[in-house]
Amino acid sequence: MKSTAASTTRRAGRPLSFDRDAALDSAMHLFWRHGYEATSIADLTRVMGIMPPSLYAAFGDKRRLFLEAVQRYLGGLDAIEQKIAEAPTAHDAARDLLVAAALGDTRDDAPPGCLLASSLVSSSTEADAVRESLAAIRRNIEAALRARIERDIREGILPSGSDAEILAGHVFAVIQGMSTLAKDGASRTKLLGIVDRVMASWPQTDP
Repeated sequence: MKSTAASTTRRAGRPLSFDRDAALDSAMHLFWRHGYEATSIADLTRVMGIMPPSLYAAFGDKRRLFLEAVQRYLGGLDAIEQKIAEAPTAHDAARDLLVAAALGDTRDDAPPGCLLASSLVSSSTEADAVRESLAAIRRNIEAALRARIERDIREGILPSGSDAEILAGHVFAVIQGMSTLAKDGASRTKLLGIVDRVMASWPQTDP
């Protein structure tokens, strides 16, 4: 008789019978359109083309699937933070973030708005952990931008009186607001115009 341990090992090592990346993309778009809580396991398995046991085996549970979808949406938090740190100036870093948000909010192949901003507009107590995970992602990106601004202040690229926390917070307030505007039907042209207006107010050193 085969041992349970041996059978479990073989089951665990069995290759997936579906395209994991394609399934994750489908889940990401569903979460994006309907939000975390309104999306059920039945909805997810239907669009992913898999059965619940395959979802749990591949992604763990709904919460972990959602957080993995968020990372796919972002392209990786580490990559974003590295791009901010390596930007020529904080101005470039801020503009890149704003432009990426405006473009992402108005894609033809995805729901309008930002996945992070719209997936948990309101949530129950059970979703607190997910809400905090999203908040931590936003805080980390904002902290990376704040650090890049502080570097420009130290190097004299920005005026010494510049407030790095307020500048970074302003950028993220605009990013959040653009998501809402996009969901309300704002065009890409309008959002990019807002980006231009925000960056026109970026502090400048005296000539």
